[in-house]
Amino acid sequence: MKWLEKYADHAYALLRIVTGFMLSFHGAQKILGVLAEMQPPVGSQLWFGGIIELLCGLAVLLGFKTRAAAFLCSGTMAVAYFQFHWKFQMGANLFPAINKGELAVLYCFVFLCIACRGGVKWCLDKKGQ
Repeated sequence: MKWLEKYADHAYALLRIVTGFMLSFHGAQKILGVLAEMQPPVGSQLWFGGIIELLCGLAVLLGFKTRAAAFLCSGTMAVAYFQFHWKFQMGANLFPAINKGELAVLYCFVFLCIACRGGVKWCLDKKGQ
């Protein structure tokens, strides 16, 4: 499987682009009402989360200020998990499969990885950093 190594930067760039697109769509649902049943009130915590999802998701997708945008996304998803899914309750509710926080946890760690690595390829950041 060593032959796959030459595609590592391409695969990472696709991961960054797709992840940024997916998070920005969640933000578009909250802020723009795209395919959404409800929108959070302007100025609420969910609204600010939607702004971060939309703008930072697009920044990660484009590879613009990738590290900072991804770090902010990672923190936002950590807040989403702890505050809205786990709700600081002990017991079975801790597990993402039970509290439906799997996507928030996965986003948190994928964006942390992107924050550590930067844009790399196909990005607007200078020299992929």
